[in-house]
Amino acid sequence: MKLHGYWRSSASWRARIGLAWKGIPYEYVPVHLLRGEQVADSYTALNPMGQVPLLVLDDGRTIAQSLAILEYLQEVHPEPALLPADPVDRAHARQIAEMINAGIQPLQNLGVQKHVASLGADEKAWAVHWVSKGLAALEAVVARTSGRYCVKDAVSLADVCLIPQLYAARRFSLDMSAYPTLLRIEAACAELPAFRTAHADNQPDANVAA
Repeated sequence: MKLHGYWRSSASWRARIGLAWKGIPYEYVPVHLLRGEQVADSYTALNPMGQVPLLVLDDGRTIAQSLAILEYLQEVHPEPALLPADPVDRAHARQIAEMINAGIQPLQNLGVQKHVASLGADEKAWAVHWVSKGLAALEAVVARTSGRYCVKDAVSLADVCLIPQLYAARRFSLDMSAYPTLLRIEAACAELPAFRTAHADNQPDANVAA
């Protein structure tokens, strides 16, 4: 299979963690967002939203959106799991993932920042406001659900979404000391080979000039 993505894209990073966690081999196809490759006709023919990631299966079928990709991987490769067995814990993992996926990341992404700037507003101040608000809520929730990881002591979708989000937050120069629980979990995830392999800085297109 092939994964179309961008090294620094939070959503692409989630898909890479999922694939690495499951031990699934794939071909990585870089899509350079700063060059606009995501809106090229050849790419939007595959993914009309013009976003990354996009997973292309061996039979040519495609799956877009990071959480849909992660849920697919969990269904076809149940072990090692990315969702807890307990229904409430499973719901909490999805809750935390969606807090990031729907409540934080979309408000900081490149397209939104460009549009905010086009309206004459400060795009960085916009992103800092929403990311800091979201991480504060996330810290409060994860403090109640966490063990070693976001939901007790097993890696889940929540951790897969958290790690790229913290990397993105640092790009906006947030005071990360305000989120001690999240930082503790980040350190635990950093010890895992799958998370190291999937890290943005370890991708073949990392820091490629625009």
